Amino acid sequence: MPPEESIALVDGILAPWREKIGADWDGYRNHAQRVARFACALSVAAPDTQRKIAIAAAFHDLGIWSDGTFDYLPPSVARARDFLHAQGLDAWAPEIERMIAMHHRVRACGEPDDALVEALRRADLVDLSLGFVSFGLDRALVATVKDEFPNAGFHRCLAGLLAGWFREHPLSLPPFLRW
Repeated sequence: MPPEESIALVDGILAPWREKIGADWDGYRNHAQRVARFACALSVAAPDTQRKIAIAAAFHDLGIWSDGTFDYLPPSVARARDFLHAQGLDAWAPEIERMIAMHHRVRACGEPDDALVEALRRADLVDLSLGFVSFGLDRALVATVKDEFPNAGFHRCLAGLLAGWFREHPLSLPPFLRW
């Protein structure tokens, strides 16, 4: 799948959520695009693999806005499952659900069937760290992707959400972290 098709797929998935995402639209859309591009670069470039990555990247944090919660992994997984069912891709659901559910895992996903889970986890961390953590990705690629899909306030949005979480739950880690 050429990068343009991956970009179009992520945008197509997110388009119905534009109003709900609201002012964070550019930030989240660009974050999802960066994560998709980084995950594709970290994995095998087969077309089905790239489609799975694009779908998982589009949905991976969507529950923040679709369901208005910082415990967003379960609703993100549910939204992805519904999408896959509507597309007749039920067979992909277990892997994509795991990609989303484990993308904030602290430790590497080392199971043999977890190559895409680990690619998405690493890609999200590349983006979250603004490219400081690169998992061997070429720095020029990271810079190019960041230029093509600018931050648009996404990290500021996350910082605000985290600050709100810790104000309300000062002794609890955010619910999306996995060990």
